[in-house]
Amino acid sequence: MAIEANPQPVDFRARARFAVQHEDEALAESAYARVLDSEPGDVEALQFLAHLQLVRGFAHRAVELLQTAAQAHPDVAGTWHQLGASQMMDGDPRGAAESLRQALQLGPQMFVARLRLGIVLDQLGESHQALVEYFGAINVAQNQGRWLSDDTTAPGIREAVKHAIRYVDAGRHALFEQTMEPLRERYGRAEMARVDQALAIYLGEQPANIPDERQKPKFLYFPGVPSRTYYARENFPWYAQLEASTDIVREELRAVLGQAQDELEPFLGGPAGDLPGLLKGGGATPASWDAFFFFRHGERYDEHLQRCPRTAALLHDLPLVRVRAHAPEALFSVLRPGSHILPHRGVTNTRLVTHLPLIVPPDCAIRVGGEIHAWQEGRAVTFDDTMEHEAWNRSGETRVVLILDCWNPDMTAAEQGAITELVGAIGDFNAASRVPMPVG
Repeated sequence: MAIEANPQPVDFRARARFAVQHEDEALAESAYARVLDSEPGDVEALQFLAHLQLVRGFAHRAVELLQTAAQAHPDVAGTWHQLGASQMMDGDPRGAAESLRQALQLGPQMFVARLRLGIVLDQLGESHQALVEYFGAINVAQNQGRWLSDDTTAPGIREAVKHAIRYVDAGRHALFEQTMEPLRERYGRAEMARVDQALAIYLGEQPANIPDERQKPKFLYFPGVPSRTYYARENFPWYAQLEASTDIVREELRAVLGQAQDELEPFLGGPAGDLPGLLKGGGATPASWDAFFFFRHGERYDEHLQRCPRTAALLHDLPLVRVRAHAPEALFSVLRPGSHILPHRGVTNTRLVTHLPLIVPPDCAIRVGGEIHAWQEGRAVTFDDTMEHEAWNRSGETRVVLILDCWNPDMTAAEQGAITELVGAIGDFNAASRVPMPVG
């Protein structure tokens, strides 16, 4: 008597996927249910079955299935997102908010999850947090080419996205008005007119109408001041102290180059190969633009300041821009032989960039707005970096300048004070929204 061969076990997951591909919902449902018989915490099966329950109007059952998936595999961002969406449908906004936050902790770039979190917080009356999440969602989506128009927005969330954009426009306006009103009272409304206009331009409520096409700030344009490439020395009475300190600063620089090479870091935040659009080398020599920071985006480098005490004392005395978490910026800028910093632009014309040249071999220069300036050791130069600018070292030696930032002298002291507070407020809101501030 012949013995019957054991039948091959059925691959229910493969059967379910085949059914999904061929839009056979009933077969997919039964096959995924069989998957759960052997693997009760299977994420794929639970997500599919929860989706069916939600489509059929059984949100509570969808929530139960997804909670099982989340407990079995808590590191899957998509499960938490789907759970949050299901809890929204089930009338549990607080549970939805918790699940969506968990999804975003695992997947910070999930802009639809952030949109839904904004909706939930809006429903809960947490208006500021809703504003933060809506703004973050819009920023991430638009940086990926989404939500720029109806064509780039999924039909199912189109109205929600439009609501979020309106909410952000109104909310940011109201938020920054709260910053501006005390400044108007302190300095006078007339004195704040250009600051008000700068804010309106930043928020997209007014066109910038920049008079010089070479000037394109990446962050904040301050109107009503002349557009200049290089600024006359007469604007900076502190040049005398800066230039008189050249030998002292250069002596400390040489000590850094001789003893602290490992404390230099790439100015652009990574190897030149990571940013091919900003730096290139000449011939076989790799490009290198390094920095020894004293301040960066307002952060103090205490060890570097202690290593160069006389340079630190000089920086303390100079009228640097000081904005919480943003400025000053001060450093030794080290451009190696054959390196070319390609054309780029800075963030705002409210502050200017000053160079004190310390070591300048032949054939090194900077071009700002098409105008070339050849550095001279010990002779400072100040320019508006919102103009397209580039710099090069075509020599066989290293070039070093001390870079620091200062206020645009065409602004009043009151305007400088107001911009300090306004940019700080913008930075605080962006940080809360996990939206990076432009740098450059």
